[in-house]
Amino acid sequence: MTDLSHLDSIVDDADSITEVVQAAMSRTDDVRLKEIVDALVRHAHAFFREVRLTDQEFEKGIEFVKAIGQATVDDHNEVVLCADVLGFSTLVTLLNTVDKTDRTPGALLGPFYRGNSPEYSNGECIVADGSPGAPLFARGRVVDRANRPVANAMVDVWQASPVGLYENQDPDQPDMNLRGRFRTDADGYFRFRSVRPAGYPIPTHGPVGVLLDKQHRHPYRPAHIHFVVIAEGYETLVSQVFADDSDYLGSDVVFGVIRDLVGRFELHEDGKAPDADVTGPYYTLEYDFVLAEGTPTYPTPPIK
Repeated sequence: MTDLSHLDSIVDDADSITEVVQAAMSRTDDVRLKEIVDALVRHAHAFFREVRLTDQEFEKGIEFVKAIGQATVDDHNEVVLCADVLGFSTLVTLLNTVDKTDRTPGALLGPFYRGNSPEYSNGECIVADGSPGAPLFARGRVVDRANRPVANAMVDVWQASPVGLYENQDPDQPDMNLRGRFRTDADGYFRFRSVRPAGYPIPTHGPVGVLLDKQHRHPYRPAHIHFVVIAEGYETLVSQVFADDSDYLGSDVVFGVIRDLVGRFELHEDGKAPDADVTGPYYTLEYDFVLAEGTPTYPTPPIK
């Protein structure tokens, strides 16, 4: 028999392959890349061993990953959706934003964030003319961890409509409806008018919907508003504020509800709305965002 002992990339059995694979990757120059991929291989191989994955199950898994890619198009990102419903997105966010300081926790960006939303002056309305819904007047303040105001921060907001659809999902909504960017004033405040958002089901037409059905899980998210806060000298905050009386607050399908991000959507029936054209009931929301010092980054929109 030919002596092959000097060929260290030949696999003897299931126990030896992990070491062989890691040895093949050992010349990776990027230290962080090497650390990440080494850990990925180690944990993934351990997972396969633990569940003793069959050939047929492995093929089904490959087909699932393939279907995720095929379901991702310009206006829908199934990859992000899958990461969300498996808790990956929230875990990464919490690892990077929840610490022993008083900064506001992050929340997942979600699959519906779009870049280049309209810029508005403080107090302006992000609702297109004729859009239904109970008026909502939101006021926020951006401060640092010493409670000092952060002026000129860019605050990007977006939300679902009162029927639970983002504008890119709904042919009845104008482009960029319920999206806008605002700048904080010298005292760190920003204000805008919108309508109260509704909770909604995430899209279930793709493989993620099949997975949820197999797991007997509902597809719903509680009502919320998304915020991205970007300011020079501070880490970018990607977060959400949830309605305190919303359905599914305790069972968000993407595990995005963090206790500190539950805000009070207060109902008023006093006829004293901030805008004179509002004569019926309206809601208010007030929420402060605390930034940590650092270098700002800019989220990559998962859709156009």
